Amino acid sequence: MRITEFLPPSDGNGSSKEKEEPIPQDADYVLSLSDELETSILVRFPRSLHWKLCFLNKRFLSLMKSGEIYKIRKELGLKEPSVFMLASGESNWWGMDWPFKSSRKLPRIQSDYSFEFGDKESFSAGSHLLVSGKEMDGAVIWRYDSETNEWFKGPFMINPRCLFASASSGNFAFVAGGLETNTYREILDTAEKYDSKNKTWTPLPKMNLKRKFCSGCYMDKRFYVIGGQDENKKDLTCGEYFDEMTNTWNLIPDMLKDIPLSVSLSISQSPPLIAVVNNELYTLDASSNELKVYIKGMNKWKKLGVVPVRADEQGGWGVAFKSLGDQLLVIGAPSVSHKERALAIYTCCPDPEGERLKWKQIDCGSVQLNHFIRNCAVMMGSS
Repeated sequence: MRITEFLPPSDGNGSSKEKEEPIPQDADYVLSLSDELETSILVRFPRSLHWKLCFLNKRFLSLMKSGEIYKIRKELGLKEPSVFMLASGESNWWGMDWPFKSSRKLPRIQSDYSFEFGDKESFSAGSHLLVSGKEMDGAVIWRYDSETNEWFKGPFMINPRCLFASASSGNFAFVAGGLETNTYREILDTAEKYDSKNKTWTPLPKMNLKRKFCSGCYMDKRFYVIGGQDENKKDLTCGEYFDEMTNTWNLIPDMLKDIPLSVSLSISQSPPLIAVVNNELYTLDASSNELKVYIKGMNKWKKLGVVPVRADEQGGWGVAFKSLGDQLLVIGAPSVSHKERALAIYTCCPDPEGERLKWKQIDCGSVQLNHFIRNCAVMMGSS
């Protein structure tokens, strides 16, 4: 409260009247924070609210557009994972920010019928969610900028592709292999790297093998591509990794020899469901709904227990299996459910040496989405 003191007014004869008591002036109260303190407070707001805070003032809007807010968050060590998913039957993507107390519907992508109902792949880099697909005019990538809550078209890949492997590492994303998008005839061995800061793609050396329906991950500072099919439709049990230090690809024979490559003759198998937590590689075996960890030195897999979703119903399709920092995230149809459209979300802190998995179910709140997840990507929030 600011206090205003009054000087004794004159009575006209040079004398003064009795001094009046100070009167509180509530209307004159002004709270002024330094720009540094104000910014320090605002950057700690949940990422999901940042787009709303842009309406506070021009300075904060400028900080958002420049990326300064996310730079400060990174310096402070603030990590707030965001999960983006597209469920079957939905036109809009949904986003959930850790600790998943609320969800939000993203703006609709202004694309055409071909893109909306066609196959798509998704991955993240920095503050960008990238969705790759095909429009009537050809291959396209739509980019969601979480800093502005907007969708933009591009930048396009050097080699447009679908059914490819992808992985994220900070501000970068890697893609490799897949099926050439324009004709769907050529299986690729090419790879490239996306820089979210410059919005550019850079070519990488070619892999040892051509492969589609493959999966990717980033582990031990290397980009891994695992499984898939070659140009003769042969299932590949090998993996390979790209080492940026040597700029080379290195083959890992029989990496998937312990993982069944098909669930049944009537259901096509999804790409391997893999995720990395604390530099350990995990897979969700769609044939048994079991979680397995990769023993690097022995090139084999160890069983850890059953996952509480049904990955076997559709050969692994429709299940999201992702890394969430130091936890695993799985989204899909629950193992026990009487609701046809029930959606279940679970997290777990896996221990390669542990004897029992402790899965925690996340309350979906008012979100009523189909349990079949078409696409899912995790943004770690430290761009």
